[in-house]
Amino acid sequence: MKNLSFVGSSRDDLKEFPDAVRQDIGFALYQAQCGGKSNVAKPLKGFGGSGVLEVREDHDGDTYRAVYTVKFSDAVYVLHCFQKKAKSGIKTSQQDMELIRRRLRVAEEDHRANYN
Repeated sequence: MKNLSFVGSSRDDLKEFPDAVRQDIGFALYQAQCGGKSNVAKPLKGFGGSGVLEVREDHDGDTYRAVYTVKFSDAVYVLHCFQKKAKSGIKTSQQDMELIRRRLRVAEEDHRANYN
């Protein structure tokens, strides 16, 4: 089973989600740790392939997202957990995309320091 690591505030942000959403996202992360892929996890556009995945969950009219990477053979890094704020469209905001990119670099550095 792969280790699970949270980058930045992603753990605290996930804790703020409704229980049902947390459970669904938690199960998707568990499947990633076991080397599988949840049927609700989709590649996040803009990251070239399936190394960065997103889980979307709707609850009481709100949309919650968790973004994680499975680029590494021995660790899953949760990069960002957030509630979608925009009322129209499904595109992830540029601000969130930049945060995900920064946290992916942090995950890469952490992986080099702790797993290689």
